[in-house]
Amino acid sequence: MEHQVFNDRYEVIAKIGTGGMADVYKAIDTVLDRPVAIKVLHRYFAEDEDFVSRFKREAQAAAGLNHPNIVNIYDWGNQDGTYFIVMELLEGQNLKQYMASKGIIPPAEAMEITKKVLSALNFAHKHNIVHRDIKPHNIILTNSGEVKVTDFGIARAGTSKMTQTGTILGTAHYLSPEQARGQNVGVSSDIYSVGVVLYEMVTGKMPFDGENPVAIALKHVHEFPTKPRELNPDIPEELQTIIAKAMAKSPEARYQSAAEMRNDIMRLMEGMPIMATMPNEQETVIMAPPSKTMRVEQPVYSEPEKPRRGWLVAIALVLLFAVAGGAGGWFAFNAGILGPKKMVVVPDLQGKTLAEARKILMERNLKLKTTYKTSNTSKAGLIIGQDPGAGEKREVGSTVLLIVSKGVEMKVVPNVKGDTSASAATRLIKSGLDVGDSIYEYSDEIEEGIVIRTQPDIGTRLPAGTKVNLVISKGPESLQIPDVFGKTQAEAEAILKEANFQVTVAKEFSEDKPAGVVTRTYPAGGSPARKGSVVTIYVSDGPEMLTVPDVRGKLEDEAKEILADAGFKIDVEVIENVTPDKDNIVISQDPSAGSKIRKRDASITIFVGKANP
Repeated sequence: MEHQVFNDRYEVIAKIGTGGMADVYKAIDTVLDRPVAIKVLHRYFAEDEDFVSRFKREAQAAAGLNHPNIVNIYDWGNQDGTYFIVMELLEGQNLKQYMASKGIIPPAEAMEITKKVLSALNFAHKHNIVHRDIKPHNIILTNSGEVKVTDFGIARAGTSKMTQTGTILGTAHYLSPEQARGQNVGVSSDIYSVGVVLYEMVTGKMPFDGENPVAIALKHVHEFPTKPRELNPDIPEELQTIIAKAMAKSPEARYQSAAEMRNDIMRLMEGMPIMATMPNEQETVIMAPPSKTMRVEQPVYSEPEKPRRGWLVAIALVLLFAVAGGAGGWFAFNAGILGPKKMVVVPDLQGKTLAEARKILMERNLKLKTTYKTSNTSKAGLIIGQDPGAGEKREVGSTVLLIVSKGVEMKVVPNVKGDTSASAATRLIKSGLDVGDSIYEYSDEIEEGIVIRTQPDIGTRLPAGTKVNLVISKGPESLQIPDVFGKTQAEAEAILKEANFQVTVAKEFSEDKPAGVVTRTYPAGGSPARKGSVVTIYVSDGPEMLTVPDVRGKLEDEAKEILADAGFKIDVEVIENVTPDKDNIVISQDPSAGSKIRKRDASITIFVGKANP
C-alpha cells in the first residue's frame, strides 16, 4: 500500500492504524502539498451494495460538517473497488489510549472533554447526522489540546449487526439499548454512548462487560451499572446524576439533545445547580444545590473557623460560673460557652437577593462572606451558590460563604472577517461565544470559503455562549448566459445587461443573417459564466461583397493573379484572330470593373485575345 496513489493525488506514506472496518494511512496531498490521513475501507465491504450506497451518501454528508471539534473530511472516492476517505491528519492519541496511560481521569478534565464531544454532536445532529458509534477510539486528543470526534458517516454506513462480532467487539461496550435491540436509533442513542464514555473516564471501568458482544449488549438492555461514586468517591453527586440521565434505558428519559447535556455539565463546572434529576427507572433524587463549588478555574475556599479557646480559658470560665451563680451560669451554658455548642441549620439561599440572604443569616446568628461570579442564568445580585450547603448544620456564629451573581458575562464578537470558516469558528469559541449557523452568499470580492461578516456584527457585545452566525463567501455568482442568437444588436445588449453581464460588440460578415442580427456570442449562449463577466456578441454585417478589379489590357497571367488575390474564381474564354498587339491580352471581362459581387458567388470571366500563327 505504501507509495500507492489514490485519485492521482494522494500518495500513501505509511500505515498508522487499523480497525474492524478500515486501515488508516498517512499520505501527502500532492496538489495542495499537505499531509492528510486516508481511511481505506476493507475490500469485502465493496461487495455489499447496501453498504456502498450508504457509504457514498453518508461520506458526502460528513464532508459537509465544519466544526472545530469534528475531524475535517476533505475528499472520498473509489479506486479499483477500494473505498477511501481523505481527512485531516491529527497528531495525538485517541481517548482510549489516553485513558490506558492515565487511568482514572479527574472529573473536571473528563467534563471538559465531554463538553467538547457534545458540542460536535450537537452540530452534527442539527445537520441530521447521528454518529451511531461514539466510543473513546473515535475521540482524538491532539497534541495542541483539541478534542476531535471522527468517523462521522462511516459509523452510519457501517453495519451494527450483532452477528459480526469480530468488528463490533469494541463498539458493544458503548451501544445504546435500542441499538442492541436492533431498533431505530437517533440523537438520544449518541447521548447514551457519551454517558458510557464519561462513566469510563471517571471510574476507570466500563459500565458493562462480558465474554462476547451479545452478552454485553444484553446487559445494556436489562441491567443497571454500579453507581460511579461507589467506584470513585471523588465523583460529585451531580455528575453521577448527569451520567445516570444520559444512560437511562428509555430514550425518553435521557437528555433530549446534546446541547441539553452539555449545558448541565457547564452548570456543574461553574458551581451552579444542574437541571437533571435521577431517572425514575433507577431512583428519584431531588437535586439540591452543589455542596461545593466545582469549576475548572481556581476554587473558592470558605474562611477557616477560629480555634477554640485553650484549657486555661475554660478553667477561668468555670470559676466565673461558680461566682456568678444561677442566672449567669444559665446564660453561659445556653450560649455554648461551658456546655455543648448550639447548632443551627444553614438555610437555602439560592435565588435570594444579597439583602434577603443577609437578613435570613442574621436571624439565625450566622455570619456572611461574599464572592462574586458571572452567571449566564441568574440576574446580578442573586445568590447562585453557597458553602456550607443548604441543610447542613453549623455552630451559631459560623460564616456562610455566598456566591453572588454578577449577571451575564458579556463577550465581544471578534473580527473574523477574512478568516476561513474553521478558523473563525475556533476564534468564536475561544472568545466565549458559540458557533451558530453557516450562511453562504455569493461575493465578487471575497474568495470562496472565507468569512464575509458575522450575525450579529463584529464588535457586538453578547452574553457568553451566544450563538454567532458566520456569513461565508461562495465566490462570484455563476449565471447562465442567455441565448441571443438571431436577436438584433439592441435586443441582445438589453437582454445580456439585464442578466448582469457586460457586453462588447464585434462585426462579422454573414451569408445567413441580415445585417444588424446576432450571429453568435462568446462564451456561447447557455454556458455558465460569473456574474458581471464580459460577453462578446457578434453582429452580422451582411454577406461579404467583393469589388471586381479592372484587368482589361493586362496580360492573361497578370490578370489571373490580380483576380485570384481578390478572391475570384476565374474562367477564360479565347477571342481568336486578333491583331498581334492584342495577343494574350485581356480584351474584356464579365462582370465589368467596379461591380459588387457576394463573395460566395465571386466568379469572373475574362476574354483573352489570340492572334493567328
